[in-house]
Amino acid sequence: MERATTIRLVSAVLVLLGLVAGGWILFWSHIERPIDIPEQDFHRFPGVAGPSHVTVVPPPVPASWTSYGQGSKSRMAILLTDSNSSWLGLAHGLKSIGIPFRITRDVREALTHQVVLVYPMISGKLLSPAELHALGDFPKSGGTLIGVQVLGGGLNRVFGFRDAVASRNRYDLRLASADPLLAQFTDPLERRLRIGIREKELDVMGTYGYTESSDPLARFDDGTAAMTQVSYGRGRAYAIGLDLGFLLLKGYNNRADELVRSYDNQFDPALDVWLRLLKSIYRTAQDGAVTVGTVPFGKSLSVMLTHDVDFTRSIKNAVDYAEYEKSQGLVGTYFIQVKYIRDFNDDIFFNDEGVRHLARLAELGMELGSHTIAHSRVFDQFPMGTGREAYPSYAPYVRSRTKAQNASILGELRVSKFLIDHFSGQAIVSFRPGELSNPYGLPQALLATGFRYSSTATANNSLTHLPYQLTYDRLTESEVEIFEFPVTIEDEELPKLGDRLPQALEVARQISRYGGSVVVLIHPNILDHKLAFEKGFVEGVRPYAWFGSVREFGRWWAARNQVGIDVTRDGAGMQVTLTAPQPIAGLTIEVPEGWTLGRAESSAKGITQRGGVIAFPELQGTLTVLFSAPSESVAFRQPLSEPR
Repeated sequence: MERATTIRLVSAVLVLLGLVAGGWILFWSHIERPIDIPEQDFHRFPGVAGPSHVTVVPPPVPASWTSYGQGSKSRMAILLTDSNSSWLGLAHGLKSIGIPFRITRDVREALTHQVVLVYPMISGKLLSPAELHALGDFPKSGGTLIGVQVLGGGLNRVFGFRDAVASRNRYDLRLASADPLLAQFTDPLERRLRIGIREKELDVMGTYGYTESSDPLARFDDGTAAMTQVSYGRGRAYAIGLDLGFLLLKGYNNRADELVRSYDNQFDPALDVWLRLLKSIYRTAQDGAVTVGTVPFGKSLSVMLTHDVDFTRSIKNAVDYAEYEKSQGLVGTYFIQVKYIRDFNDDIFFNDEGVRHLARLAELGMELGSHTIAHSRVFDQFPMGTGREAYPSYAPYVRSRTKAQNASILGELRVSKFLIDHFSGQAIVSFRPGELSNPYGLPQALLATGFRYSSTATANNSLTHLPYQLTYDRLTESEVEIFEFPVTIEDEELPKLGDRLPQALEVARQISRYGGSVVVLIHPNILDHKLAFEKGFVEGVRPYAWFGSVREFGRWWAARNQVGIDVTRDGAGMQVTLTAPQPIAGLTIEVPEGWTLGRAESSAKGITQRGGVIAFPELQGTLTVLFSAPSESVAFRQPLSEPR
């Protein structure tokens, strides 16, 4: 008996040891054991060591909807029926497209606004009978009600459908062929929106198809309505059959594999269409609707010329690109691989000669950013690290396309930033990883190491051509003060870049129709057709584009993200109050047709108007601007009676 017990115990121990060994083998298959690197494969800068401080990654702090609760009745009200939802994605999306909004959980408070979006769902489980009744009366009294996932509560007839049918087998939806709200969507890629790609055989998000809807704005591929609409005179009711916040976060967090149709170099506005549609509803329904522009100084396209310097000859060739950009009054962003180790990828080029070229780029006024040290395809599998990594002891070694050693996320960020800062005199704030390898923990690691702007994803993987704010661990609960500027056009796809100029200009034109951004990625490993492409692209978009580095646009976008807009009637005119906590130059706002700029109640000078676009040369603090406007009805207000 004792012998049998001993045998079972030994067997269990052997199995456990086998599992542990297997786990270590799996782990080290990507991040291998530390090794010593021969001196001839390591470039040492005499007297250079650092950084000396310790990096501590902050813990996640759950975002609170109350931080988005301020503002006047002129803003869109978001009635949050369940705080345990993807509301943060909706908030970030509305910020990106420029819709002023405030979030509340109080039905009575929400209904004092003219436009109310109920998120994440309308259901008798989340709202009382009196609250549901008040919502049902709202469009009949002249308000505009947008319901996301209308699942119950007896409001089916209010929203114009019979039943909401759940399914995970819907793959796309089509916009109605003729409706004033949809007139701006003229490209075929804007009129058919994906929920999944059937051929990928991946799980798709659940949706609700509305049956017996007579005049929907959009239909799923099974014929049910994806978005209903019902007119009540001035009032409107819309029901949307999918979780918009969840969909937005899938794109923003690069977790939308089942939705991604192409990697880059193509127009793919899946999220942008939803945001523009909400903007169209708001501007149509809200008296005196004013929205925030997406491009500085009233231009229609933001362009960032970026270069990944990750090859031996690239560091020298980069100077030729920079000299061209300098001659045109442009500032490019150069993401520098800090390659002081010879390994599988390439020879050493961050050495004495390399830092002379680096200094020249800085002298020409170019922005420098980090492109890591290892440039590893498996950067997304690196451990976070200790936060004590420093040059020269930090020695990441790439052994193959799928294997790296001695490496960590914090080491790549800390040490590359330290060395570029040291040799350039800049304090770099922009980051792009090698091969766009994107660890889940990257947003908080960037914040901890002093970066502020990321260009880590592609626009097509993100499903948007607008910048957006990142979240902790690329999840749903905590936001991080890091902004992503996804890559739109890059040079590694065939045919060669120089042969793709017409297609790239067409993509830029499509994106410019709604104020999107284009990040161009060119590896300066050669000049030839790539430099010719850059020159042709600059000339092709120059008439309507604003150009800036990632750092310049990042600062502008981060300041814009904090701008508040509130509108009130002032006698026969309208009063717009702007609040800008951070200084911002070139902020634009979009006002209704027929508004004429009057005066600003401050010493602000140089405010200009072109049609419905108002541009402010400088702004910080609070500024009130008066407009003369055509005779309009007083903004709708729901009576403050108790819900019945």
